[in-house]
Amino acid sequence: MAFEDAPRRGEGAATDRIAREIAPALAGMGYELVRVHLSGGGRPILQIMAERSDRQPMTVEDCATISRDISALLDIADPIAGPYTLEVSSPGIDRPLLREADYVRFAGFEARVEADGPIDGRRRFQGRIVGIEEGAVVLRTPAETYRVPFARIHRAKLVLTDDLIAATAAPAAAAH
Repeated sequence: MAFEDAPRRGEGAATDRIAREIAPALAGMGYELVRVHLSGGGRPILQIMAERSDRQPMTVEDCATISRDISALLDIADPIAGPYTLEVSSPGIDRPLLREADYVRFAGFEARVEADGPIDGRRRFQGRIVGIEEGAVVLRTPAETYRVPFARIHRAKLVLTDDLIAATAAPAAAAH
């Protein structure tokens, strides 16, 4: 994934730099960067969320490989002053939605979206993803259709439903 496609929402200078450093290496290894998050005080925690480029499920071995290779890269780049803990994970089934492309990829599935402030009197929305139209995420419920400007989304994730579980299990079942 090109860095320009890497998630940027809620990132500071450190995570932005880390994303730039690791995204090309992950791509070369067959993974896509989903999110970089830095948290904690005394000993910060650097969370790297990645998924396989071939859309197969992530394994513990995938996470270990990423951790080992990215750790070596970060040791050289040294983007965080002092000691920190590196955590590598997959986005999981009820994954965060961070890029406009995520809303296109997961159209038809249910999502929970939280805006940075009220939009038509509400901050939280839930419905099936229709997609992106004119810079807004479109969610549909049986009663209403919501349009949430992408730039106003504070947090969003897929909702764990039977449809999502079945769709996630389908590629793994086909591989066996």
